[in-house]
Order: sequence, then C-alpha cells, then structure tokens
Amino acid sequence: MTSSSGPGADRASKPKRRTFTAEYKLRIVAECDAAPVGEKGAVLCRERLYHSHVIEWRTARDTGALARLSDHRTSPVRPRKHPAEAENAKLRRANERLRAEVDQRNAALEVPGKTHALLQSLSRSAD
Repeated sequence: MTSSSGPGADRASKPKRRTFTAEYKLRIVAECDAAPVGEKGAVLCRERLYHSHVIEWRTARDTGALARLSDHRTSPVRPRKHPAEAENAKLRRANERLRAEVDQRNAALEVPGKTHALLQSLSRSAD
C-alpha cells in the first residue's frame, strides 16, 4: 500500500504557488478600478483572484511601495553563505565568547591576589 503523502512521494507532483509580477498587479488593479459596477467580479473570476488580492495591491500602489508588490512569500530567498564562511563566523563567535570568559576569570583571580598583597602590607605596617 503506497501513500501519496508518504516519505517516498514524488516531489514533482506538489502544486506550485502562483507568483505575480509588479506589472501584472498594477494592470489588474487598474482594470478593476476601471471596471463598471458589477463587472469587477468578472475580472477576478477570469484571473482566478480574490478581492483581497486587489485590496492589498491597491494599498501598496497608493502608498508608493512598489517593492511591496512583489510577493515576499515566493520571492527568492537570501543567498546562503559558503559553508566555510558560515563556519568561520561560528568560530569567531565562539572565540569571542571564550575570550570574554577568560577575561572574567582573570578578573576574578586578581581579587584574591590583591587582597593577599593588601593583607601583607597591613601586617608589615603593624610590625
């Protein structure tokens, strides 16, 4: 018995989310704005869109956020660092953490040393 959602499922059969260019979004918003009352639904049906798409795109257009018109969910992800660069950054952070620990321990060890020196000077002055 095989399952289409199991670990052996074909990844190529997974549906892909639609993406819309900024030009397409601006064209659809303009078309909806120009459509007479009662015809906006026909535009949305033809393009297989929801009214919320047009509202979001219109808001972005009106605020001048043309960059917001690109779909952040499907836009290309940030390029990954080379594994060696990532390892170097990890080692630098670990090195900084260890240096801070060593500095803290050195400061803690100075206190008894200074206390001992103070007690010796006090005992010499008492003699």
